[in-house]
Amino acid sequence: MNQPTTSTQLQSKPHFHILDGLRGIAALAVVVFHYMEWIYYDDFSKNFIAHGFLAVDFFFCLSGFVIAYAYDNRLPQIGLKSFFTSRLIRLHPLVIFGSLIGFIGLLIDPFENHAEGYSIAKLLLILICSLFVIPLPVMKERGFNLFSLNAPAWSLFWEYIANLLYAFILIKLSKKVLQVLLIPAAVALIGVSYSSENLLGGWSGGTFADGGIRMFYSFLAGLVVHRSGWIIKNKLGFIGLSVLLTAAFVMPWGSLNWITEALVVLFYFPLLVSLGAGSILSESFKKLCMFLGNISYPLYMTHYAGIWWFGNYYVTQNPSPEKLAYIIIFGTITMVLFSWIVMKFYDTPVRNYLTRLRQKR
Repeated sequence: MNQPTTSTQLQSKPHFHILDGLRGIAALAVVVFHYMEWIYYDDFSKNFIAHGFLAVDFFFCLSGFVIAYAYDNRLPQIGLKSFFTSRLIRLHPLVIFGSLIGFIGLLIDPFENHAEGYSIAKLLLILICSLFVIPLPVMKERGFNLFSLNAPAWSLFWEYIANLLYAFILIKLSKKVLQVLLIPAAVALIGVSYSSENLLGGWSGGTFADGGIRMFYSFLAGLVVHRSGWIIKNKLGFIGLSVLLTAAFVMPWGSLNWITEALVVLFYFPLLVSLGAGSILSESFKKLCMFLGNISYPLYMTHYAGIWWFGNYYVTQNPSPEKLAYIIIFGTITMVLFSWIVMKFYDTPVRNYLTRLRQKR
């Protein structure tokens, strides 16, 4: 009898469509946050979505849960090579696309020439490092982002690290050991939150370690939720859970951020993953959840070239608040449509091609 392929095995498992939808809501929150970050960079208390960056911690927690769900019982059978090949096919086409569109955006930015003063060799080095997810925080004009061409790629770097840790170490550990590991991981997270007064770090050279700590706790928490069977049956549905998730991003900004943000990451996001995995999805929202899930990663990995243009426009042109509202609404809609086009005509075809090529071999 022929053994089922890895893709067939994974397709045979039930799918958590509500979690897909929540991932899409979180991606939209990141986009809106990045717009508002430029406007209220000197006073986050005026930013209605000041905690939107916590969506990354939700991504990490969700990733830990989904990876455990998909591979805990399969990795020993399919092997490390198959696992890493699957992850590269899933993640890297958009790493490449995001890097290239970021490079083009840097060169043709109509509002600010950040490429000025950098040699062709250095620009190519920045591009190559971005293509291979190698942090290179060298552009002062871009806040010494780990990835100057596509700032959100910092979390992809840590996602790859999380996959390595999972495949070589975490999958071998028992549920109880993982639960014990959560304690020092939580202490480290609280330490970062306290010392920085928030959990915004991880994206720049100066906050590099913060990103690793944020990833490790949340990814580990996602693993523990799955391994412990902490799936809570409920009838909140997609709308109810979307409201609860959004509440974490729009809570007030204040002097106790280090406590509130830590509590959200430590307890609230794992709870939402548990609820999302156990909630009932009505058929009327299934297509919406699938759409949001499908565009979430393309949206996350392609939007920042436009954010750089917006930021440079805002700084150089000083538009009125009324004009800004229309620009942000139009820009967000455009980015969603663009992410759908990228998903439809680039990401999905490329991944399907690579999967077929892999199966032939």
